Amino acid sequence: IDFGGTQEEVIMRNEFPMEKAREVLKNEIIAVIGYGVQGPGQSLNLRDNGFNVIIGQSKEFPQDWDRAVKDGWQPGVNLFEIEEAARKGTIIQFLVSDAAQRVIWPQIKRNLNPGDALYFSHGFSIVYRKQTKVIPPKNVDVILVAPKGSGTSLRRNFLSGEGINASFAVEQDATGHAKDRAIALGIGIGAGYLFPTTFKKEVHSDLVGERGVL
Repeated sequence: IDFGGTQEEVIMRNEFPMEKAREVLKNEIIAVIGYGVQGPGQSLNLRDNGFNVIIGQSKEFPQDWDRAVKDGWQPGVNLFEIEEAARKGTIIQFLVSDAAQRVIWPQIKRNLNPGDALYFSHGFSIVYRKQTKVIPPKNVDVILVAPKGSGTSLRRNFLSGEGINASFAVEQDATGHAKDRAIALGIGIGAGYLFPTTFKKEVHSDLVGERGVL
């Protein structure tokens, strides 16, 4: 697509339809870790689109746990403590805050199996891995889908039949299918247009945007 004279690659739903996304992820268990900001919107949209989703949320934060229950997630069925969800999942959507990722990472890392995918919606922990100590093993995919809006906006747009733009990136392709996994997840969470990026570019644009610098 031509954006003001700049050619950009864009993945649209008509070229990667929901049926294809479901086929790509048909054998996956998507474990959404964290039911705070992005977790509710992404998990509910995936669930409504027919994907196999479970939630990992600590009971130490009863507000988020109770919110998950209110949204229809059932303890012991598709709502678990973080480590149990990570153990069950084949795609781990790491959607807690950057600070929490550093704390929770040991629980996630010891439950990753070869061929799993580690998914982020913000690349900070990976880009600054020397500081955060979030260093994925070489035998898992590391991917990103970053909606250009809050989890609330993602859900609201989905329920109204609209999409929300998102960027996607592959940091590590251990399986040879990381790109398809990322795009399928982007379609599954309700993205209308998916723009390729890198973890570094996503972090830089996010940090610059938050500071209001052009």
